[in-house]
Amino acid sequence: MSSGVSRTVLWRLHSASPGSWSRIRPSCCRLQYAGFRFMSGRGAMNVFNREMKKRQKNWAASLQDGHHYDYLRDEVGSRVADRVYDIARTFPLALDIGGGKSHIAEHLNKEVVERLFLTDISERSLKQTRQTEIPTRCVLADEEFLPFKENTFDLVVSSLSLHWINDLPGALKQIQQVLKPDGVFIGAMVGGETLYELRCALQLAETEREGGFSPHISPYTAVTDLGNLLGQAGFTMLTVDIDEVQVHYPGIIEVMTDLQGMGESNCAWNRRPLLHRDTVLAAAAVYKEMYGDEDGSIPATFDILYMIGWKPHESQSKPAKRGSATASFGDLSKIGQTSNAKKS
Repeated sequence: MSSGVSRTVLWRLHSASPGSWSRIRPSCCRLQYAGFRFMSGRGAMNVFNREMKKRQKNWAASLQDGHHYDYLRDEVGSRVADRVYDIARTFPLALDIGGGKSHIAEHLNKEVVERLFLTDISERSLKQTRQTEIPTRCVLADEEFLPFKENTFDLVVSSLSLHWINDLPGALKQIQQVLKPDGVFIGAMVGGETLYELRCALQLAETEREGGFSPHISPYTAVTDLGNLLGQAGFTMLTVDIDEVQVHYPGIIEVMTDLQGMGESNCAWNRRPLLHRDTVLAAAAVYKEMYGDEDGSIPATFDILYMIGWKPHESQSKPAKRGSATASFGDLSKIGQTSNAKKS
């Protein structure tokens, strides 16, 4: 399994309306992760209220200015599309899981994907699907229960949807099943230490003002678990990439407002539904003190985990059997010595 780390920064302009952004791409950075773990062999964890997530996404899709909050989905969707273009083949039939307004397909063309099925749990999001040149059929479906037969699709994609799944191992297994042999799955999900600044600020503020804290940020899958989950689901030739997207906001209220507008509010069963005004004001002060920039803005970090996995097929290359090597690593040190001896 190969992996990589990159970083992107989005700046929210103080004097501009929501949705106005500029972007810079600094050098690679090193990240640390300690996210939520799915344990195999213990059944699915019932962490999220899926009905509430549906209501949140429907509410976000009903906003008149909802397009102002699509910047993160558009950015990640374009990067998933780039990974599709990296595969030199045409996909006759593809599936977009949790596609919403079609944030991936708008970056693709029918020379790469000839037909597309797009699913989402939000009916209102599907009604706002953007027109593309790819013939698309929208299907109202839960990501945890795919209504398709096995060996149906040549390509399955998903962007910023799988992190709200209760049974992620089961969902990945279903994706593997609906793929044809030698089909490929390309997905992106929020994970790792996403929104750690907001989490820390709220915890410190609540502890100081209320004598304790409750979870306000949902748990996320750790990058160290993702490769194992893909392998357990039956995928081969795995690739996992990590992209840190950092968005700069004027203040904590803008952070929480945009999360709500994205339909990304916490829907964990153990969440605390309300925040006291004093706690929010204290959290805003803590946020700026600990993480604020010199220009007065504050960062919000999203760790995006990208994954690529293939359904096994006899045409795919396979690793050599253990013990079949004809040379040892110890022999490598002798290569330079042999060359020098020939020159002399």
